[in-house]
Amino acid sequence: MPRHAKPALPDVPQFGLYGEQTRGDNAEFVHIELIETRSRVHHWHIEKHTHSGLFQVLFLYGGEVRASVDDAVWECSAPTAITLHPSVVHGFDFSAEAHGYVLTVDQNVMYAGHGDLYSSLFVEPLAIDLSGQPELHARLESLLQNLLTEAAWPQYGHNLMLEWLARSALLLLVRLHAERRLADQSGRSDFELFSRFRAEVERRYKEQWQVGQYAEALRATPTRLNRLCLKLSGKSAFDITQDRLMLEACRKLTYLPASIASIAYELGFQDPAYFSRLFKKRMGLTPKAFRGG
Repeated sequence: MPRHAKPALPDVPQFGLYGEQTRGDNAEFVHIELIETRSRVHHWHIEKHTHSGLFQVLFLYGGEVRASVDDAVWECSAPTAITLHPSVVHGFDFSAEAHGYVLTVDQNVMYAGHGDLYSSLFVEPLAIDLSGQPELHARLESLLQNLLTEAAWPQYGHNLMLEWLARSALLLLVRLHAERRLADQSGRSDFELFSRFRAEVERRYKEQWQVGQYAEALRATPTRLNRLCLKLSGKSAFDITQDRLMLEACRKLTYLPASIASIAYELGFQDPAYFSRLFKKRMGLTPKAFRGG
């Protein structure tokens, strides 16, 4: 299992953003390269080293890697993401068919704004299994490929684009890691039921299903479903359904020029006046006031 990072030993080389031991004053704060770009040149072996002030994530999308992480050795197969704090001593031995991406992010990017969002990825080194997550896998690869394209040909807003894309990729990993921890804490079966409930709410909220209808569709009792929602989200099953309905109402009131009555009908309300009363009860102001009118 990953261990907490320890200070680098004196004889371990420290590399900059591009693998050099010195770093220019005008260096970019985000760098991405293909695993095979550097590893093939070094016969698929990367000596132990650290990156001072730089956070790194290895996205292994094919092949295998034997990762030396501090004093531990991990045997990882694709698809996997390995996260590394700047002080973690690490080295890699890749299989010849290994491919993927190496994302390196300067601490100034990590700590700017909402730096605490990403802290769970780097408190200790992690090997995050990406298998069984085809949608996440595709979104991550799209972001990483966009990063690679942006890095190859700088244009207007280049550095900002690199930072936004890198933060988006990291945030997807944060979400996955948080879900895995929650599943481990609550039990896989409970977490899977909760996830299926949330997906069903997304499909049915405009039909304004009752909790009992959701429970029947999920083959669970309303009592179990409600207790589970309270345990994992702090909200009742009913409140989760209402929150989703009100979120959509807020979106439509903000972005659509349609009348309040039309929006009410579109959201499954037969009585626009009831929609307005419910909206005020849950949001604290009427739909008209919410629009600023």
